[in-house]
This record gives sequence, structure tokens and C-alpha cells, in this order.
Amino acid sequence: MKKYVAYGIGAALVDTEIKVQDEDLAQMSVDKGMMTLVDEARQAELLAHLQGHMVKASHASGGSAGNSMIATAQFGGPTFMSCKVAADRDGDIYLADLEAAGVDHCLGGGRAAGTTGKCLVLITPDAERSMNTFLGISETLSVEELHAAAIAASEYLYIEGYLVTSSTGLAAAVRARELAEEAGVKTALSFSDPGMVEFFREGMARIVGSGLDLVFCNEAEALQWGETDSLAVAIEKLKRIARSFVITRGAEGAITFDGREQVDIPPHRVQAVDSNGAGDMFAGAFLYAITRGEDFATAGRFASLAAGRIVAHYGPRLPAAHYPALRAEFFGD
Repeated sequence: MKKYVAYGIGAALVDTEIKVQDEDLAQMSVDKGMMTLVDEARQAELLAHLQGHMVKASHASGGSAGNSMIATAQFGGPTFMSCKVAADRDGDIYLADLEAAGVDHCLGGGRAAGTTGKCLVLITPDAERSMNTFLGISETLSVEELHAAAIAASEYLYIEGYLVTSSTGLAAAVRARELAEEAGVKTALSFSDPGMVEFFREGMARIVGSGLDLVFCNEAEALQWGETDSLAVAIEKLKRIARSFVITRGAEGAITFDGREQVDIPPHRVQAVDSNGAGDMFAGAFLYAITRGEDFATAGRFASLAAGRIVAHYGPRLPAAHYPALRAEFFGD
């Protein structure tokens, strides 16, 4: 057995969640349901507009791959995370959250001066999340943060698609894939956001290379990658770049393809309050399940259950005690 079930690479962000109305998004010119890169001044402008709103999850560590690696670790699958935080208070918070979850990381050699990345997550009454991200020092994530030995000691490399927005981050993602391939480690990519596929398609194709073992995407991202309005066409195009994949479909459940069989995964009906972190949880739970030997259909059902619990809860993660309880509820162990 490998030391790690998954090695993640992605932006380290500290989330602030705020409940808003659709009118607020319109007044602030925020694209609903999307991740938008902003500078620090724009984040401050948005926060000034939202003075007096209830903050539901202030100073919680986030970032897509980080959320997934924490979920996998909390379920019982050891993980490693490559990311970059500054020598500031938010960096302290992020590092403490990784270590509390039992995630090993590349941050032991000291941290540079600067600002840790921040994500302002705006939650509307329909549970949709609109993210405004200032990458901060995460924008300079590079091959220097890669740990080749830890990649080789992992069953899967898990790459966050958001890395396409940074030239050094993209180079790190491509190099990580190459190191994984050289070591015989399976490769997985999350498309992360429809905008990443639409506006950074060339960079995403560089990460894909000659093909991946596993792709995670939602339906909008799948359609964007396939440049089609037909899910069936998008699925066929995904098969050209990935030996297996998962397409999440929100309230419609998910689709898994293990290289041979395509299975529709039913949703878990819940009262959704916050979709932030749902896809990250799905990926983390799915990776945990397949690396413990479950088939894709079983892993999909477990991941769907876990994602349903997240959307019924504010914030990108569950309280720590909920993970082993959820594992025991589903697997009986």
C-alpha cells in the first residue's frame, strides 16, 4: 500500500461566507454561481457593500483541492497537499486546519512574506455560491512546492483546475502530472469551474496531456469541455481524454464511468442552504472510497451522500466528528 491515497495540488484560500440576496449580486456586478478572480481592492469594495450582513463561516480554510484532501483524510485516507500560504494570520489558520485534519503538506520549510489567498463566498437563498477570489501568494505556487517523493508515494495525484489561471501554477500542475506518470501514479483532474474550461482551455489541455486516469467535473463543465449542448456528446468527448470520469449534476445526482460501465447515481434529497464545497466533498469522498477498494457505483453513492450533507450545512466542510460517523453510516465500519 502507498503512504498516501491522494496527493493534491491547488490554491490555498481562506474563505469568508456571507448570506446575500440576488439583488446584492446584481448591484455588485457579481457573476452568480461562478468563480471570479479579483484583486484585494475589489474584495474590500465588496465587503464594504456587504457591511451588516451575517457572516456564516468567517476564516475557514478553503480552496478546492485542499477541501478535497481534508475530506479524504477525515474519512480515513491519508493525503498530502502542495500549496502556498504566506507568513500571516490567514496562513497560520490554513496550516492549522490542514494539520488538524491529518493532511501532510509542503509547508514545513518556512513561509514567505505576503498575503495568503482569500475567497469571498456569497450565498444566495437558492444555496448557490458565487466566489470572488484574491489568490494572493497562491498565484506564485510553482514547481518549487512539488514534493516528488510524496507524489510517488501516492495512489492518485489530484490536480485542481483553477491552477490554469497562474502561469507558475499551470507549470506546476503539468510537472506534477509528469512526475506522477513517471512514478506510475494515477492522475486525476477537477475542471473546477465552467469559466476555467471556457477561458483557459489551452492550459487545461496542457494539464490533460495525452490523457488522465480520472476527471471530475459538473455538468456545465462537461458541456463546456465538449463544446456542446448535449450531455451524451460531452460524455463521448470526455472519454477521449480520461480513462474514467465523474459528472456531478446537482439535484439530478451524478454519472460515473469506470472505463467500462456508465452508472447514474441518484441524488440524496436535502434542504440545500449552501453549495460551497459540494463538488470538493464529492471528489474527496469518491477518492476515499475507490482507494479503499470500492467500485465506482458504490463510491458515487457514498460521495453523493457526503455532498448532500455539505449542501445542507453552511461552510465547505463538516465538523470533524461527522466524517467517521458518515463513513460508518454508509460502510458499517
